[in-house]
Amino acid sequence: MVNARTIRIGQRVVGYGQPCFVIAEGGVNHNGDPRLATELVHIAARAQADAVKFQKRTIQELLTREALERPYVHQNSLGATYGEHRLKLELSEAEWYRLRDVAMRLGLEFMGSAWDRGSADLLEAMDTPAIKLPSAVLTDLGLLEYVARKGRPMIVSTGMSTLEEVDQAVDRILRHTDQLVLMQCTSAYPSEFVDVNLRVMETFRNRYGVLVGYSGHERGISVSEAAAALGACAIERHFTKDRTLPGPDHAASLEPQGLQKLIRDIRQIEMALGSGEKTISPAELPVRARLGKSVVAAQPIAAGMVITAEMLMAKSPGDGIPANQLDNVIGRVARVDVPRDVVIPRDALSWEQRAEIAVVRDAT
Repeated sequence: MVNARTIRIGQRVVGYGQPCFVIAEGGVNHNGDPRLATELVHIAARAQADAVKFQKRTIQELLTREALERPYVHQNSLGATYGEHRLKLELSEAEWYRLRDVAMRLGLEFMGSAWDRGSADLLEAMDTPAIKLPSAVLTDLGLLEYVARKGRPMIVSTGMSTLEEVDQAVDRILRHTDQLVLMQCTSAYPSEFVDVNLRVMETFRNRYGVLVGYSGHERGISVSEAAAALGACAIERHFTKDRTLPGPDHAASLEPQGLQKLIRDIRQIEMALGSGEKTISPAELPVRARLGKSVVAAQPIAAGMVITAEMLMAKSPGDGIPANQLDNVIGRVARVDVPRDVVIPRDALSWEQRAEIAVVRDAT
């Protein structure tokens, strides 16, 4: 087992104690149109994502002839056969390089999902800061090992897989690199809430010691926000210009406003999670002074008197001796007269010595 705390993906440090690494997944929502792909990069930048990502397939490496020639005609089809449909969703290598350059100019990390060795080789040649492996290839242990040998950070989704299959995949990857972010994922488009199972992230963290994240396909943004609150160091969500466009992933994707809201909320959640150290925030100080309780004189106290419990009570405001110090006031000598029902000033008491007086507690 490794115990990864952080890894570097491009200019970002990813891991525990770091901002959540938000991947805007363009997938194939460009529908093979370079202009739409470029627009998606700009949408990701405006939403202030950390990275934009598309999917890369070498179709002939992935599918049998029968699968390529299978009829594929329905409302989301972009070709008469499945092979034509998938080819339509591919961009040229030149377009991949151009999109990378656009993303980098806009301050985004640029990444791709490698569905095969040829695609992984292209991403390596482009010097992408990490390589994503989709859920569909998790059982292709040869491909996982091939990519792991490249030494680049790997982001690996685990949808439609058993824990034993994840064990095998992680074992194969860790033989070559510990630069791994393991993503809980449910490969249904869209995913039903009951199937999301965010607690698997903790299972992965405890079982493998690697960084964990969440790749979501659910409706809305609340589940992905919850994943961030539960410690996902990376969040990946599909996004599109328009959910009504034809194509396989648009309906399960966020539109620009949804992506912006998700990232805004994740950043707010990160601020709200804080450091874990319990302190009084500066904003609370005036409220504490107004509403907190102080040690108050329950009766007139003359200078020179030894303070007893019966002379004291706790009341607001909270700008005097804190009420939880009342016992420490007992036995002190009053330096000046203190009227009834006022906050006892600290300098009204002698703190150098203390008389031994029994403190009687109210049994009720």
